Amino acid sequence: MVDKYDILIKTSLGFERIVASRVIEIDDKAEVFPSPKGFKGLVLVKAGKLVREELYKRILEEIVEADKVILIDTIAPATPREIAEVAASIAKEKISSDETFAVRTTRRGKHSFTSIDVNVVVGDAVRKATGASVNLKYPDKIVLVEIISDIALISVVPGSFEWHKYAPGKKPLQKLFRRIAIVQMPYLGPKDSIIVMGRRIGREVQNFEVRELVVAPTGIVDAEQMMLFIRSVLEGINSRYDVQRKSYSYKPHKVPVYIMDLHQLVRDRSNEPIIVFEPEGKYIGDVKDDLAKLVLDSQKRVNLLFGSREGIPLGIYRFADLVVDIAPGITLSTDYAAAAGLIALATVLYNLFGE
Repeated sequence: MVDKYDILIKTSLGFERIVASRVIEIDDKAEVFPSPKGFKGLVLVKAGKLVREELYKRILEEIVEADKVILIDTIAPATPREIAEVAASIAKEKISSDETFAVRTTRRGKHSFTSIDVNVVVGDAVRKATGASVNLKYPDKIVLVEIISDIALISVVPGSFEWHKYAPGKKPLQKLFRRIAIVQMPYLGPKDSIIVMGRRIGREVQNFEVRELVVAPTGIVDAEQMMLFIRSVLEGINSRYDVQRKSYSYKPHKVPVYIMDLHQLVRDRSNEPIIVFEPEGKYIGDVKDDLAKLVLDSQKRVNLLFGSREGIPLGIYRFADLVVDIAPGITLSTDYAAAAGLIALATVLYNLFGE
């Protein structure tokens, strides 16, 4: 005989007993089981004086430490065949033939099968029982199978139960950033400051995977300071790239770094869009239409220019297509200026990009 539970709560590790005590505050007759069978991040609940649906609703509304709250529809022994039989029976009541569904299995403990095995068997059983079709990305309904050692908790929930990084209509911005060249005046000065600034700038440009970074000094500069800045920028790019390479589902674009005198760069790229980010410019919200036309209508590289301890020389303003201020009254630090500019640009252009 499988024990009966009403609610499964998922929480951050270490918050199990806090969540359990919060449940008791809501329903002092409830039975709570923090870290069931030794698995952290979980709390199982049996409703007491409150009906299970009311307790579920109040947990959602009142317990901020509860990351996910699942109203359990049924429980089965943790074998793929028995899980599939029980899940199909519940699905017939909750999924119609004109809806789509997906199965999501989380397995805890040692078993002779995998989560994918359960997904396949349960998915086939639900499809046959309901006539519904499978949609793994954006289903109307989700069959949740939460396996805890020898039991499987089964629930059918709306597709909105999941938070999506890329929901329908949400457009990734890598394609936009891949057209952007960041032109950054070098940060020169005390050695420790150069290292910190260079690494941060490198990490930020790699974070956005822009087309390229051009370090653009003006006039004569100290060779040792310049070398230290370039080395620090490359360290920042490499450290962020290593993280991206290990965690991203696609191969990230490693940002190349070039050096060119700023004035010569402006001359050389005079046939490409040039946008200067400086406090003397117009507020980005006031020129968003001009900005959109400039960036989105051009099929060429788009150059964003950022100053350092000294701003972009005023003479270059005359040759820029736009001079933009993204935070009136606020002086942005050199290490975050490019990131702030890219975020502002993306925010302004997002609804137009890709149309």
